[in-house]
Amino acid sequence: MGRTTNTTAVIFDMDGVLLDSEPAWKKAEYEVFTALGAEVLPEFTRRTASMTTAEVTAFWYKMYPWQGKSIPAVENEVIDLVSHYIRTSVPLSDGLLPLLSMIHTTGYKIGLSTNAPARLIPLVMEKSGIGRFFDAISSSDHEVKGKPHPAVYLRTAEKLGVIPTQCIVFEDSLHGLAAAKNAGMKTVVIPHPSLSSHTGFDSADIKISRLSDFTPKHLSALAGY
Repeated sequence: MGRTTNTTAVIFDMDGVLLDSEPAWKKAEYEVFTALGAEVLPEFTRRTASMTTAEVTAFWYKMYPWQGKSIPAVENEVIDLVSHYIRTSVPLSDGLLPLLSMIHTTGYKIGLSTNAPARLIPLVMEKSGIGRFFDAISSSDHEVKGKPHPAVYLRTAEKLGVIPTQCIVFEDSLHGLAAAKNAGMKTVVIPHPSLSSHTGFDSADIKISRLSDFTPKHLSALAGY
């Protein structure tokens, strides 16, 4: 039975939430920037993990200026590699399809807000046909600033025709969580196991270990009915 109260929206982040793509990004960035002479160390990749691709490329250029290729060209090399990995080896997150089905059946609008490049989104939407569940999609490519700025979440809420306080967000990163909070939205966080003890995630309304842990009771509690 669908909802009978005012429509509420659920908005998902993409990388690390819809699919386990973080390793693909790390691999692509390592391959591209190492080939350009950068020393891609964990202390740096931790800093770039939540940046947009443009910001990551600019970061590495500042650290290790290269010759012969423009920053946009190198950015596109990274995106091309990630595209390849998404097509060939990156799975959807466990529990995603049942969760999307449950939210859709309950009558919620569903949106996507991501820092990822816009041209990667169709590749993800094609996986198992999940695009059929989404009513609005936004990428930070089309905003002045990426997460933790709230713009990409506010944009999706606008497209969905709901106010920010009616939205529930699924995120996996501190920057993403901050963006959703800055937008005035309720939050569900699924941090990577290596980061789950970070106190920054305590500001989320609900913290879970995997998507399959989220139940209709959680949805009702966040919606306030």
